[in-house]
Amino acid sequence: MRKALALFVTLLAMLAAPITLAAARKEAPLVLAAASLQESMSAAANAWAAKGHPRPRVSFAGSSALARQIEAGAPADLFVSADEPWMDEVEGKKLLRTGTRISFLRNTLVLIAPRGSAVKLTIRPGMPLAAALGPGRLAIADPGGVPAGIYARQALTRLGVWNSVQDKLAPAENVRAALALVSRGAAPLGVVYGTDARADPGVRVLGIFPQASHDPITYPVALLASSRNPEAEGFRRFLISSEGKAVFRRFGFGTR
Repeated sequence: MRKALALFVTLLAMLAAPITLAAARKEAPLVLAAASLQESMSAAANAWAAKGHPRPRVSFAGSSALARQIEAGAPADLFVSADEPWMDEVEGKKLLRTGTRISFLRNTLVLIAPRGSAVKLTIRPGMPLAAALGPGRLAIADPGGVPAGIYARQALTRLGVWNSVQDKLAPAENVRAALALVSRGAAPLGVVYGTDARADPGVRVLGIFPQASHDPITYPVALLASSRNPEAEGFRRFLISSEGKAVFRRFGFGTR
């Protein structure tokens, strides 16, 4: 009788095991991140996973597109924007978890050309950018909404050359698409983030735009109000920690 009871208890434990494991299994959070963070955020996700956590799933796109996805009800957990205004947009609609927004990264804006290009151009007020383009076009992220394109328009406007090139643009859906146009030689020049140029051996940097020529390029991160994943807040805290920021510095980002 005792053996039968022991066997019955063992069978019950075996049947309950899958349920217990399923309850203990942690779900990977979904992060919506600016396109310029592709390599760095992937590395941060790997570093977090190495600590025994489920590796965060990351979806990359222009910050404007990501903000619209959130507004449409995308089931995500974290948002990392390449500028403050798009985070403001989401926060203004009460879609962020109160107290979780923080700006933790900085970037620069650079003028690039294909690696094999012989063009030389010094970034200064009134620079002959249109002449340097020749019959080609200037690759930038869409200046109508994508942060990298907005920064580019600000810089070129303050340097007094926007009017000469605004009809010679090759606007792209995000900064990585603009980078690809130059890397492939489809555009003779482009304006991207410094970290993007560093990530693509197919381009070279002609110069860095003065910080005073555009708004500060900062990256805020926040937990979405709709998130129910306990792993999401842990990953957010890792990103803004000294260890997390060190990951991004390896890819050329400044930290705050």
